[in-house]
Amino acid sequence: MVHPNVDETSICAAPLERRNSLEKHLQSRPDQQDLKERHILLDTSVAPSIQAVQQEFARQRRSDSLKKQLERRPEREELIERNILPATNTAPALQAHARELERNMLADNLEHKIQNRPQPQQLIEQGILDESDDPRSPKE
Repeated sequence: MVHPNVDETSICAAPLERRNSLEKHLQSRPDQQDLKERHILLDTSVAPSIQAVQQEFARQRRSDSLKKQLERRPEREELIERNILPATNTAPALQAHARELERNMLADNLEHKIQNRPQPQQLIEQGILDESDDPRSPKE
């Protein structure tokens, strides 16, 4: 009984097609330098049996370097003293809004003080200004 999904062609009948297909694929494969640039092959002259050890050694060196840099990192308090970090406990996502709110509050406070400042005549009467310092009088 013959199954319709089974290929019954002889193994010897298709080697030429397979060989041509393989040659076509081999001709279009990327060269070694391209594979190194794409980080598929390692760009090293070390024997393949030692490459894994070399990669682990490089990873360990990077890890050690990072640990040393983290140990030398200044503390938060020092960064606040040097005005690198803001002296706030606000979440980072809210810090921009908090700065804008603080700036607006300062502007409102300044505007309020300007509106409520005494008139030059009151300052002259209190002896704080001379009549010659009156900004409303014409300059000579």
